[in-house]
Amino acid sequence: MEREFLSLCELQSLIRQELETAFPGRVWVKAEINALQARTNGHCYIDLVQSENGMVVAKARAMAWRNVWLQISRHFETVAGTSLKEGMSVLLEVGVSYSEVWGFCLMINDIDAEFTLGEHERKRQDTIDRLKKEGLLERQKSLVLPSLPYHIAVISSPDGAGFRDFCRHIDNNEYGFVFEVTLYPATVQGDGAPASVAAAFRAIEDSGLPYDCVMLMRGGGGKMDMACFDEYMIAEAIALCPIPVITGIGHDQDFHVADMAACHYVKTPTALADWLIEIYASEDESLAYYSTRLRLAFMNKVASMESKVNLLETRIKAADPRSILSRGYTLTLDSSGKVSRSVKDFRKGEEIRILFPDGEIKAIVK
Repeated sequence: MEREFLSLCELQSLIRQELETAFPGRVWVKAEINALQARTNGHCYIDLVQSENGMVVAKARAMAWRNVWLQISRHFETVAGTSLKEGMSVLLEVGVSYSEVWGFCLMINDIDAEFTLGEHERKRQDTIDRLKKEGLLERQKSLVLPSLPYHIAVISSPDGAGFRDFCRHIDNNEYGFVFEVTLYPATVQGDGAPASVAAAFRAIEDSGLPYDCVMLMRGGGGKMDMACFDEYMIAEAIALCPIPVITGIGHDQDFHVADMAACHYVKTPTALADWLIEIYASEDESLAYYSTRLRLAFMNKVASMESKVNLLETRIKAADPRSILSRGYTLTLDSSGKVSRSVKDFRKGEEIRILFPDGEIKAIVK
């Protein structure tokens, strides 16, 4: 019995015709970038996936021709502040293409950068709501920072510009303050950052060392480059840390969920160094102020005591009989040596002494 059949090319052609009929124009597709490769010829090839509950439920190949990719990648970077990369949720305008040789492919015409930012903001708000529900956003706020933090654990990339700026400001501060800083290296960008930062927090706690505070820092970057600091895993690690955490992440305008979960936050790694130095400078200024007040109080007390001593000395000198005698008076002592104040104190024939400023004479009462 002879079977009816289609050649592979015929089958592929039918599939292509059906797809072209079903999707005659472009459509917008939401997916996640699983892999991205920009070739040397300028064309870009992207593997797209859709996941549900951690499981991949759909995959597709996509590509953008050189002239299209150059335009949409530059626009995306301008709007989002970072380049397209693996792990991003994207909304793409695509045409459905099917080749008898290369199979199914989505031809990319445009990518909506605002959608990617919006997806990130939605996930960010979900993280904030979860942290609030679990009581983690305010947990660090109950911890008390030491008045003079000295033993400091730092979580950062050892090669990052932010950590270098922090060290330079700390080491070269104008006051000559010295701090003990221990670095716990971590990845601070990309999909692996949350787990890496959380592991660094665990390492700090497991060390058993009496750190005064933990500083989490990263230099500036694009919005999506900094997206890891809005992830739940990092915020949870901060909230559960038993040591006060201070963050310095990104630029002046950045504010992340990690900052919200921390005990205290400043804008940049450099600001972290300045904040630490300012604590000591303020304490130094207070000590100098109280030292001045104490010195002035002591000087005033000594001056007051000197005044009293001088007054007492004047009074003593004024009451000294020799001072009285110097003014032309004399003192008369009876035979027993007692000062007499009346002639009635003397008897006829009694020997008396009369004192003058420059000596005394003896006399007989007649």
